[in-house]
Amino acid sequence: MQMADALGRTPRRGDAHSNRTRILVTARQTLRDNPDASLDSIAQAAGVVRRTLYGHFSGRQALVAALTQEAGQALQQAFAVARIPGADPLEAMARMALAAWAVGDQYRMLISLGRRHLGEEAIRATLAPAREEATATVRDGQDEGVFADHVPAPVLALALEGLMLALAEENASSTWADPTGEAAATALLVAAGVAPQVAALRVRDVLHEAEGVDGAPSPSRSI
Repeated sequence: MQMADALGRTPRRGDAHSNRTRILVTARQTLRDNPDASLDSIAQAAGVVRRTLYGHFSGRQALVAALTQEAGQALQQAFAVARIPGADPLEAMARMALAAWAVGDQYRMLISLGRRHLGEEAIRATLAPAREEATATVRDGQDEGVFADHVPAPVLALALEGLMLALAEENASSTWADPTGEAAATALLVAAGVAPQVAALRVRDVLHEAEGVDGAPSPSRSI
């Protein structure tokens, strides 16, 4: 049963959902710029009273947990959209890197805020599906001889994840600009053991395909 507010009005489910969404969007933007921002400042920026925020999130940890879950889902959804049947490991990894770049702000938030407020175990659980897919792709590439095999696939996958996070941080701080993620995805493939020229060609192929550019297959397809 819904309770009436102080003015005798009964809140609607649609209003509650809208408020929750607005709080999450505002919190993501506010905490990105200031990780120490108070819940009061987040509520004010979202245009809701403190009581409304606490009606959706019991405290800072609950809000961060929701943001972390949202970010994990965004990353998994990005991977799902980027995934195509039959892609070779080079193309699959390029697609995953570009997909991660597209949700880079949420991805960084997931790691930084989650580690700070939820702990490493919570981050590991949230990222498990995406990390499993990345590890499987690295393992396929190692089996085919296109990725370096000097360390096990899970270790290399985590190292590549760290590289992407570092590049995303630099991109966000405006010290370096890579709007499409082309340079970052190329750097990731190179770090995985791919020759720079081959890596650049394969990433460019994927970007051109995403932009709807038609034409003959790039020579990199035969490499």
